[in-house]
Amino acid sequence: MNLSFLRSTFLLCILWLCTSSSVAETAIDNLKLFIQQTQTVQAHFSQALADRNARIIQRSSGIMQFERPDKFRWIYKTPYEQSIIGDGEKVWFYDHDLNQVTVREFNIAIGSSPAALLAGSGTIEENFALVNLGKQEEIEWLEATPKNKDSTFEFIQMGFSQQGELQFMALRDNFGQTTYLTFSELNKNPKLPDDAFRFVPPEGVDIISE
Repeated sequence: MNLSFLRSTFLLCILWLCTSSSVAETAIDNLKLFIQQTQTVQAHFSQALADRNARIIQRSSGIMQFERPDKFRWIYKTPYEQSIIGDGEKVWFYDHDLNQVTVREFNIAIGSSPAALLAGSGTIEENFALVNLGKQEEIEWLEATPKNKDSTFEFIQMGFSQQGELQFMALRDNFGQTTYLTFSELNKNPKLPDDAFRFVPPEGVDIISE
């Protein structure tokens, strides 16, 4: 997994996504309930990247955590160990194999992204146009289109179960590639360690600031 791929998809960490305690009528209702009722989330994820011809070119999996607003931890366990951590001020991309860290200012890294959709402090409609896509095989789907034309994503789709759990996510980038995410073992509002979103670069690591 290269760094450019991470930069384009790391905000999926918010993907986060967890269960609402109420059952809503539409996917947009579920999304709004999630934002209102959820402060922290921990979940496992599996991720697949497809090219513009719908051919799967990469698979990965790991664990994610987030705390609203603006803090997240997205850890890839397979096929390579990589970490993406946002502390509200900076976003840290740590490639374990390359022993390299890239750091960016949080506001620049976030933009009109999945992170802004789910973990930001503003309202959803400020940054995204939301449309219900209806039900497919018992899953309620919505599509969020960034209002900022400079966003790296064309759209984000989210699928909720009948119980209000966010189970699936799909993100189409400006190169025609689509990232698919499936969530499991979702835990809503867990008590997370105080240092969960604090990143200290390991000794000897190369640090690149952007």
